[in-house]
Amino acid sequence: PKTNIVFLKVHKSASSTVMNILFRFGETHNLTFAFPLKGSSQLFYPHHFLARFVQGFSPGNAPQFNILCHHMRFLQPEVQRVVPSTAIYFSILRNPVQLMESSFMYYKGTSAFSRARSLEEFLSQPYHFYNPAASDSHYARNLMTFDFGFNPDGDVSAKRVHLMLKAIEASFDLLLISEYFDESMVLLKEILCWDLDSVVSFPLNSRDSSTRSPLSDSMVEKIKNWNRLDWEIYTHFNKTFWERIDRDIGRERMQREVRALQERQAELARICLQGRGSVAPKDIKDSSLLPLQYGNAKILGYNLKQGLDKKTEHMCRRLVTPELQYSSALYKKQF
Repeated sequence: PKTNIVFLKVHKSASSTVMNILFRFGETHNLTFAFPLKGSSQLFYPHHFLARFVQGFSPGNAPQFNILCHHMRFLQPEVQRVVPSTAIYFSILRNPVQLMESSFMYYKGTSAFSRARSLEEFLSQPYHFYNPAASDSHYARNLMTFDFGFNPDGDVSAKRVHLMLKAIEASFDLLLISEYFDESMVLLKEILCWDLDSVVSFPLNSRDSSTRSPLSDSMVEKIKNWNRLDWEIYTHFNKTFWERIDRDIGRERMQREVRALQERQAELARICLQGRGSVAPKDIKDSSLLPLQYGNAKILGYNLKQGLDKKTEHMCRRLVTPELQYSSALYKKQF
């Protein structure tokens, strides 16, 4: 199994679920994490990543951390100072249309979104609300482009897009697609040489459907145009994602692997969860399992079954522990 890993956590793209997978694997195999200073949850995001943002980093030593996965704005030369050169780099992308709709709810308090009554109003005259110079403007436009370290307000010339895609391809071994999460996990498992249980997960940090709104065709087009750089990244890597599956795994085997993954997840849900699924924040009985509630989204969580034996309870709890709680527990253990 590969144990040196860099995961670029792209906002609102099922990345908290991926992070839980990395936390569990790292904990099981006693790996070290490149934690933000003082155990905070972000590596001084939205600034570009610097090695000195990592707790315990010392400039004179060889890279000594196994897993880098906390929120950062990607800057590869600095990342390379923290993790060994053998590290596998991967990230996850999401359709920019759904990403924008999700961001609008989640980051409603940011300068670009707070005054707009609806996403529709924002998109009807974005520059009325959006100021590229604001320190939190990146949440409102080309968020993936920004997280990968590029300028979200850059021009969309064919040459520039081509260079950006080439740069991402040069830095990353694998780009997953959150709309095809199970297929993504199978692909990740292949590349990392992990077993099935290492990539099993329950969706974390997902929001209640009551806050989701369907988008009209004209809205979809407006979102694509406003997030043109993100759209270019997404369509390109969605294509290479399937090419990779065809080349390395094949569709038939992929279907079998996905089925096995889903069956195992359903089995774990039966073993671990009360009611087998996620619940609204007000219904979470154990406060230590309550996810951070942010913006106007209602973030769902889980209730564990009562009366589990100690070993099963430990396994189940790790699967449903929200990112911030899990991160701080691992930080305390490591330092």
